[in-house]
Amino acid sequence: MVRRALGALAVITLLLITTGAAWAETPGRASAPGRVALIGVPGLRWDDVSADGTPNLWRLAGQSAIGSMSVRTVGRVTCPYDGWLTVSSGVRASVGARCGPPPAVEQRGGAGVLPGFDWLWTVRDADQAGSLGTALRAAGTCTSAVGPGAALALADRSGRVDRYAPTPEAVADWSACPVVAVDIDALVRPYIDGELLADAAERLSPADRRAAVRAADAAAGQVLARLPAGTEILLAGLSDHGSEPHLRVAMWRAQGTQGHFLGARSTHRDDMVILPDLTATVLRAAGAAVPATVIGVPWGPTRPTGLDDGVAALRHADVAGQTIRAVGGGFFTGLAVLQVLFYAVAFLLLRRRRGLPGVRVAALALASLPVSTYLVNLTPWERTAEPAPVLVGGVLLCAAVLTGLALGLPAAWARLRGRPGAGAVLGPPAVIAGVTAAVLVGDLLTGTPLQLDSIMGYTGVVGARYYGLGNIPFALLATAVLLLTTTVADGLLRAGRRRLAVILVAGLGGFAMILDGWPGVGSDFGGVIAFVPGIAVTALLVAGRRVSVVRLGAFCAAGGVLVMGIAYLDHLRPPASQTHLGRFAGQVIDGTFLPVIGRKLAAMLSTLLSPNLMPIVIAAFAFLVFALLRPDTASAGVLPVAFERAPTLRAGLVGALVSGVVGMLVNDSGAAVLSMALALAVPLVLSAGIRAIGAGEAPARPAPVLSPLPT
Repeated sequence: MVRRALGALAVITLLLITTGAAWAETPGRASAPGRVALIGVPGLRWDDVSADGTPNLWRLAGQSAIGSMSVRTVGRVTCPYDGWLTVSSGVRASVGARCGPPPAVEQRGGAGVLPGFDWLWTVRDADQAGSLGTALRAAGTCTSAVGPGAALALADRSGRVDRYAPTPEAVADWSACPVVAVDIDALVRPYIDGELLADAAERLSPADRRAAVRAADAAAGQVLARLPAGTEILLAGLSDHGSEPHLRVAMWRAQGTQGHFLGARSTHRDDMVILPDLTATVLRAAGAAVPATVIGVPWGPTRPTGLDDGVAALRHADVAGQTIRAVGGGFFTGLAVLQVLFYAVAFLLLRRRRGLPGVRVAALALASLPVSTYLVNLTPWERTAEPAPVLVGGVLLCAAVLTGLALGLPAAWARLRGRPGAGAVLGPPAVIAGVTAAVLVGDLLTGTPLQLDSIMGYTGVVGARYYGLGNIPFALLATAVLLLTTTVADGLLRAGRRRLAVILVAGLGGFAMILDGWPGVGSDFGGVIAFVPGIAVTALLVAGRRVSVVRLGAFCAAGGVLVMGIAYLDHLRPPASQTHLGRFAGQVIDGTFLPVIGRKLAAMLSTLLSPNLMPIVIAAFAFLVFALLRPDTASAGVLPVAFERAPTLRAGLVGALVSGVVGMLVNDSGAAVLSMALALAVPLVLSAGIRAIGAGEAPARPAPVLSPLPT
């Protein structure tokens, strides 16, 4: 029976993967050549742009598609050197300790040369430097750069750009080359002169910044007035300055772009793009082929917007990202403190068999917090006068409401059915697990609007991920799905329908796993590897079968094979259409994947020292150990009672722990995965056990915990 259920899941998954053959598209040819100008204004934010303060930029915005640009490259902040270098490379690039202003340019006749340009090829995160210029030269396209950053962007692999001028005033003929790049450094120049960006930026007064913005606007207006008619304009605030990252300005003036937001497939967002997208967009506009190494994709106009409303929305997007970045650390610290205090207090009270109803409510409230960090994004908290307090207050309010629903809905439903008390043990955990699973699945199916700019999600400001299922949401989804399916399976087992219970666990778990790993939906590599053994172990335990170490290893290997199959089919698509899964498959094929594995392993190991994550893991595991080994004296026997009352709940907990542990080992977020799985699973199981004791359902002898379920 179990083999059939798991076999059916495998067949369905393989059929879905097979449909990915349609992904293998023929790479697109270069478009017709045209004129394009890239105007870089490092440091420019949307709150710098206004009708009165920057009339030239405001006028251009009204003629363009507008969006936010995530300028994240390799480090926490992106200096002008790294920003322009990323445009040159078509991938996230960095020069590490040399970060700062772009390098000086030597003029040789009318051309410009960057001395020592080949040094960049030896830098680990800069070895693709010159990709844009080389592709343009291969297409026979003349390039003209104004300013050192522009020369860095357009230089070919020899470090040469066809025409160079240090300032816009020095350009004699703006029509000499069809591809032009201009570096307007008025915003960052005050931070650069003789000082490190991070040190000087914080000391620039608001008045000085406004003056720098006006100077940038005047320079942009001069350039725009002199460019030939019909030139496609890309304007981007392509770097940070100071110590705080922000979303930056992106504008695109071309035929059919006016009055729209600006997006790209790289972010799967209709109002956000990334730095490497500039490389692909310039090449498309110039009619040149995009190299396979370029990870960016061309910009595209998306949904319509008015100028005032659009700019306001983009300003609020930066506010949201800044707020999440500022609140996140404190929130996770508070969550860790609450978890540790909860287990300590629960341990003391359960030993005395006192305050059990309060412990149960607290457990349900703690389990409600994670999903509340997504539900609060249904409200416009970022548009309020005090977004941080409103955000935190909204999360707590959502958790309180969900806790009340978990306690009230099962009881109300039982009364409607004329069976008071029915579902009191498993009902509340099922409600919270069900809401968590439904919210995350719904979010995946709608483009993950709730995970973006959420405390337990990701932000464009940080730029680690822009769409799909993050590592913490994966842990919550896997745990919620496994606990939900096993609570429902409990009723099926009581009705003598074990086969259907196994199919339910494998089917719904498999559906969530496919969404998790599917490119463009969840796009989660490590999650599939961890989800497969969790589903398989849970299904086996529900079926009353034993789980051996050999079987567990085989399930993990099956997860790896499955996700590599998905990644390979993603790799068959054109480079511009691939997700990071397809790019990793390409790295495996060409043998360059080991550095990626090394970086992820180092990141995973670093999380084991996290003061916000490891206390949750240690406290939850310590409580589980005491509750299972000393059930009578340490925890009033709540977990054995829960497993006796609902044996499938034990299967769900074990499956969730398997997914959490494997997920910790194969994801760069490491301990974050296991800590969030425990933060949801243990309180829910504990609440079920406390309610079972309150209902007088304690078994005469504690139920075995790790032996197979009865057949």
